[in-house]
Amino acid sequence: MRKKRKLHIRKPPIPEKNVRVIKISKEAIFEFLYENIIGDHDYLLGTPAVGAQDTFTIDWETGEFIFCAYKSEDKDGNLLELPEEIDLHKLMHNISDTTDSLYSGKTYKEYTKEELIELSK
Repeated sequence: MRKKRKLHIRKPPIPEKNVRVIKISKEAIFEFLYENIIGDHDYLLGTPAVGAQDTFTIDWETGEFIFCAYKSEDKDGNLLELPEEIDLHKLMHNISDTTDSLYSGKTYKEYTKEELIELSK
């Protein structure tokens, strides 16, 4: 079950004649997406953020966002890297969406690094 976020500061209700507005930049949208995915890592990716390495990008023209999580260390404690041949921009355009909604249950599809290299071509 997804946890609801708690507000840290209790604000008064919106007065009848007022409208509260949030306007943010592209960078803030990117940060918001990233932070929300990290915050819900267990739920969205089926694994805790601890022990995982993440990489991500967004295509501002299409509005598509891709987020990849992979094991951060091998059995000897050496850091694992995503192979250079994996191009997130190409990958984003070569795979279909993994879900219609981040709240629909299973949100991710798992690939091998070799499959992602092929899909990056």
